[in-house]
Amino acid sequence: MQTKRQFFPIFLTLLLSCSAALYSQDIPSKNEVNLPSEEKEDSITVPVRDLLPETTEVVADTVRTDTIVPQKEFLDDVVDYYGEDYVYLDRKSNKVYMYNKAYIVYGDMRIDAGLIILDYNKNEVTAKGIDSAGVYSQRPIFVQGGNRAEPDSLRFNTKTKKAIVYNTRTEQNGFNVIAEATKKENDSVYFLRNVKFTTSKNIEDPEYYFYTRRAKFVPKKKIVTGLTNMYIADVPTPVGLPFAYFPLTEDRASGFIIPTIGENSNRGFFFQNGGYYFAINDYLDLTVLGDYYTNGSYGLRGESAYLVRYKFRGNVSVRYENLINSERGFPDFSQSSVYNIRWSHTQDQKASPSSTFSASVNLGSSRYFQQSINQTNNASALVNTLNSSVSYSKTFEGEPQVNFTIAGTHSQNTNTQEITMSLPNIDANVSRIFPFAPSSGVKRGAFQNINFQYNVAAENRFSTVDSLFFKPEMFETAQVGARHNIPVSTNFKILNYISASAGTNLQEVWVLKTIERRYDATLNDGVGGVVEDTIPGFDRYLTYNFSTSLGTTVYGLFNFGTDKRIQALRHVMRPSVSYNINPGFDQYYDEYTIPATADPDVNDEIVSYSRFQNSIYGAPGQNYSSSIGLSLSNTFEAKIRDRDTTATEPKKVILLNNFNFSTAYNLVSDSLNWQPLRVTGSIPIVDRLDFNFSGTLNPYALNSNNREIDVWNINNGGSLFRLTNANVSINYSFSSTDFEGKKDDDPKVFEDETFRNGGRPDDLFGETTDIYDGNIYKEDDEDEDKTDIGWYNYKIPWDFRLAYTMTYSNNQRQNEISSQSLMVSTNLELSPRWRVGVSSGYDFKNKGVTLTQFRFQRDLESWQMSFNWTPIGSINTSWYFYIGIKSSVLSDIKYDKRRESDRQL
Repeated sequence: MQTKRQFFPIFLTLLLSCSAALYSQDIPSKNEVNLPSEEKEDSITVPVRDLLPETTEVVADTVRTDTIVPQKEFLDDVVDYYGEDYVYLDRKSNKVYMYNKAYIVYGDMRIDAGLIILDYNKNEVTAKGIDSAGVYSQRPIFVQGGNRAEPDSLRFNTKTKKAIVYNTRTEQNGFNVIAEATKKENDSVYFLRNVKFTTSKNIEDPEYYFYTRRAKFVPKKKIVTGLTNMYIADVPTPVGLPFAYFPLTEDRASGFIIPTIGENSNRGFFFQNGGYYFAINDYLDLTVLGDYYTNGSYGLRGESAYLVRYKFRGNVSVRYENLINSERGFPDFSQSSVYNIRWSHTQDQKASPSSTFSASVNLGSSRYFQQSINQTNNASALVNTLNSSVSYSKTFEGEPQVNFTIAGTHSQNTNTQEITMSLPNIDANVSRIFPFAPSSGVKRGAFQNINFQYNVAAENRFSTVDSLFFKPEMFETAQVGARHNIPVSTNFKILNYISASAGTNLQEVWVLKTIERRYDATLNDGVGGVVEDTIPGFDRYLTYNFSTSLGTTVYGLFNFGTDKRIQALRHVMRPSVSYNINPGFDQYYDEYTIPATADPDVNDEIVSYSRFQNSIYGAPGQNYSSSIGLSLSNTFEAKIRDRDTTATEPKKVILLNNFNFSTAYNLVSDSLNWQPLRVTGSIPIVDRLDFNFSGTLNPYALNSNNREIDVWNINNGGSLFRLTNANVSINYSFSSTDFEGKKDDDPKVFEDETFRNGGRPDDLFGETTDIYDGNIYKEDDEDEDKTDIGWYNYKIPWDFRLAYTMTYSNNQRQNEISSQSLMVSTNLELSPRWRVGVSSGYDFKNKGVTLTQFRFQRDLESWQMSFNWTPIGSINTSWYFYIGIKSSVLSDIKYDKRRESDRQL
C-alpha cells in the first residue's frame, strides 16, 4: 500500500503545535495509516478555521502597529514526500520517517533514497540506503538544479541549504567525480575530501583516475585541487602535480594547448603542437599552434571553423613550416620552407535558392606532404595534383532564365611543380529560347523545335611554377580572353522511330594579346633565327561548324518460360550516325619564310602560323574537315527467378552494361580515312564489384618502320583489327555489414574529413591524420556489441577494398603490358577492442610491393592506443605510436613517438 501527503508551511506549523487535536490516539501502525482505495491519491487538507475556537464577540484592536516580528517559517515552500512501505510521524522528536523507494521534493531539490528522515528540530533531511542481507541498495540520489549526485548517504539543512554527502558520485561535463566526503557550502561552492577524477564510464572501478586529498568544486566552472597524482589500475604513478585545475565549462572556452615535448635526431629537442584556442563566439573559433626545434626549425598553423545554422559552414587551415636539417656548417645542412592552405565552405541549400557560394581550396608547396614535420599522410604524399575552386553563382529567374557564375580555380602538379590559376573566371548563359514554338501545347516538327542559347566565358589565366607562385614573374604570364558561343539546334522524328537532330555553333573569341613571328638572319652569329613579338591589344576571330545525327533504339527480347531459372533475356541497342563539318579558317593565318642554305637542292621553307597561336583559347582550325561518326551502344539484361519464394516478380540482373563501339570516317582525307574502333564496357559481376574495360582496334597495318600505312591489316597478313591499347580495371569494396542488411555511413562525411587532411576518400594508400590528432576512438563512440567485453564478440566487423588496373600497349608492335598493379586495403576487428588493418599493393610490371601500411588500434576504454607502420614505400617509410585519453577534456594527456618519413632530396 502507499501513503502520500502534501503540506504547506502554515499547516506544518499548526500540525506541530496542535497534534492532539488532530490525533485522538497514538500514531497507528503502517497498516492502519493506509487510506481507503478511493482516497489514495488525495491530499489531506485541514482548514485553519477548524482548529481555532469560534467566537461571536468583536474585540476592538487597541494595538495599531504590530511590533512583533513573526517567526520565519521552518519551510518556505511546498514539500512533497513519499514512502512506499510507510510514512511515520514521531511527535516527540518531531521527525518524519519515509521508508522504501522514498522521495522528498522541496523547491528545486529532490532526494530519492531507501530511507529519508525529516528532522524539524535540526532543520535537516537525512537520506540513506537500505542494508538488507549485507546488500546496500537504494542509495540516495540528490538532485538540485542541474546538479546530480549519487552518494552512500547525505545530510541536508533546509535552512542554510548546506549539506554533507558521503561517498558521492557525480558527473560534470565529461568528468566523473568520486569523493569520500563532500561539503556543500552553497549552490556554487563544494568542498571535497579524498577525491577521484576520471573520464572512465566504470565509476565503481575506473581503470585510471586522478587522486587528490582536498579539492574545491564549482559546478559547471572548475575544479581546483591540491597535490594530485595519477593512478592507473589503482597503482600510483610518478605523474603528479602540486596543484591542478580542471575546467568544467559547458560552452567552448579559450585556453592554452599544452605542447608535446620530444627529441628528433635531425633537429634536436622540440616543443610540438603547443598554442592557444580562441573561442571567439558561438559561430567562430580559432586555433593557433606552433612547433619549435632546437636546431632552428619551426612551424606555425592557424585553423578556424565557422558555422551559421541554416546558412553556411566551413573551415580554414593555414600551415607554414621552416625546415632546417642538421646544423649550420655541417655538409648535410639544408634549409627549406613549405606551406599549405586549405579552405572548405558549403552553403545550406535553404539559405538562398537563387544564389550559391562554395569553396574547396587546397594549394601550397608541392613538397609539403612529403616534407612536413607534422603529417603522417601517405595518401596525400602519393596524390600528384592539388585543385582548388571558389565560386559564386546567381540565377535570375524569368523567361529566359539567366545564370551567372564568377569563380577562381587552381590546378597544381606536385611532380612537375607546374601551376595553372584562373582568377577570375566569369561564366554567363541564357537558357534555351524557342522562337517558333507555339504559345501552348507540344512543340512538333523541326521548325517549332528550333532553339538557341547564348553562353559567354571570360578568363584571366596564369601559368607558372611553384617557386614563382604569386611573385611578379607569375603575373607577367597572364592570358586574358573571352569566348562567346551561340548554339542553334533542332530535333524531330523520322517515321516515328528515328530521332534526328541538327545544329550549328557560332563561336567568337576575344583576346588582349597576340603574337607576330618573323625570320631574322642576323641572329645567332649570322645563322639566323625566328623572332616572336608579343602584340598587346584587342583582337578577335569567329568560327562556326555544323553537325547532324540520327539515332534509334532497338529492343530484342528472348523468353525462355516462367518455369525456367533464367526466364528472359533482353538486348537493347542504340545505334547512331552523325555528320560533322568544320570549315578551315585560313584568314587568321600568316606566313614567314626561312631562306634556303647554300645547297641548291634545298628550297626556301615557308612556315604558316596564327597570331592567336599562344592565346588563352588557342588558334582556330586551319584545315577543312568533314567526317561521319558511327556508334553502337548495347545493354544486356536478364530476368531471373528470385530465390525468395515470397517474391511475386522476377529479379532483373544487368549482364553487360554500356557495351559501346564507336568510330569515324574522314571524308576529305586521301588516306587512313577510318579512325580506330573504340570499345568500352562494364560488367557488374556482383554488387559493388565493377569490371570496366576499354580498348582501341586499328584496321590499318604497319610497315617495317612501325609506321601506319594505308593498307588493311587483314590484307597485310594480319587479323581484321590490331589491338593497339587496352585497359582493364576492377574495383571491389564490401564489408560485414553487407551480409547483415546494414548500410554504410554516409561517405560524404568521410570525404569531408579526409579533405581537411588532404587525403583521398579511401584508405588504399593508408589512413590520413595529423600528428596532433590521434583520436581513433571518439569519446562518445559506443557499440552495443562491446558493452559486455567479458565475452568474445562472435560478430567480427571487417571491410575490404580492392583496386586492380592493367594497361596494354601495342601501337608499334611492342606488345607489352605497360602497367599492372593490384592494391588492397582491409580492416578487421579481432575482438571488441582490437582493430587491425593493412593497406598494400603489388606492381606486376616492376615486380615489387608498393606502399604498405600496417595499422594496430586498441580501445583501452577511457584510453586509446594506435600504431601505424609504413615499412615499404617509394616516398614514405615511417612509423607512428600514440596513446592518450579519449576525452577531449583531457586530450593533452598523451604520449606519441614517431620516425619521420624519408626526405626527398
